[in-house]
Order: sequence, then C-alpha cells, then structure tokens
Amino acid sequence: MKKELRIPPFLHDVFGEKQHIGSIIAVLFFGVLLTGALLWRSPEMIQSLPLWRSILACILIFDIFAGCIANFTVSTNNFYAARSTNRIVFISIHVHIVLIALLLGVNVEHSIVVWAYTIIGAFIVNSLIRKQSQLFIAGLLLSIGLGLLPLLPNLHSYMLTTCILFMIKVLFSFAVDHYGSKPFHKVGDDT
Repeated sequence: MKKELRIPPFLHDVFGEKQHIGSIIAVLFFGVLLTGALLWRSPEMIQSLPLWRSILACILIFDIFAGCIANFTVSTNNFYAARSTNRIVFISIHVHIVLIALLLGVNVEHSIVVWAYTIIGAFIVNSLIRKQSQLFIAGLLLSIGLGLLPLLPNLHSYMLTTCILFMIKVLFSFAVDHYGSKPFHKVGDDT
C-alpha cells in the first residue's frame, strides 16, 4: 500500500483530504520544474520587472502548473465531487491568467479572451457532471481552445505555455469529474 498523508484542512482545496506522498511530490515537482524551465527559456519575462511583480507572477504560474496535475488526483477530484459549491467557487476565482498578464505587462487582451473562454467552458463542463457526455464535451472544448491559442497574434511563448496549462487545469483537469462522482471513494481504493 502506498503511503498516504492526511492533508491539513487549509490545503483540502489543493490536495483533498488524504493524498499519496508520491502524488504530492509529483505535483510539486511538475510545478517547480515547469516554472523553472519557463524562466530559464524566457528570462526576459521578468528581467525588467520589480522583484515583487516577478515573484507574484511566478507564484501564480507555479499554481497553474501544479494545480493542473493536482486536479487529476483521486483525492482532489473526489473532494470536489462531494462539494459542488466549492467547485463553482474554485472555477469563479480563477483569474490567474489575467493577473499574470497584468503583472508581466504582456498580452492582457489575449489573457482576457483565454480566461473568458476557459471559465465559460468550465461552467458548461461542470453543468454536465454525472452525464455521460461530460468527458466528450470537455475534450471538445479543450481541443477547440488549444487549437485556437497559437493563432492569437503576438502571444509570447511563455504566455502560450501558461495559457495552455491554465486551460487544461480549469476546463479539463478540474471541471471534469474523472472518477465518476464517487465522493466517498477512498484514496487507494480501486474497487
């Protein structure tokens, strides 16, 4: 049996109530690795910014990247499957992509378009919970969004990457109930 940790209540929205240590490590590693890769590949994104804006933008980018993976875990999925109001609030407060664009001083108009499409799509997908069509509609909306993103003019590569992961996180990773709305399904119980 894999080692599970009981998650403190203030982190339930991120990791659920219990989480495998390996999943926590994977989520954090992915977030740090991809944020670091983005900074390494595009150092210009923060070069001329005040330190506080650079740090805040990087924290929000990390949150998108790590959250994209965390939302695929059984524990996080089932936490929200049992709490539909939390899911609606979570979708509603995700303005990260707009804040990042404002902090970095780039592509604000594009980020508003990506945010609006993603949030509207996430609400549509969320409304289909417990319906067989949910996964298909989520995949369709995600594919449309991902197909259109590179067509946005003058979108910096680091914003393209962040927009892609934002869309995956909110529209697909989070809005879809990946494990069939089993709110009482225990982590590690594959039956």
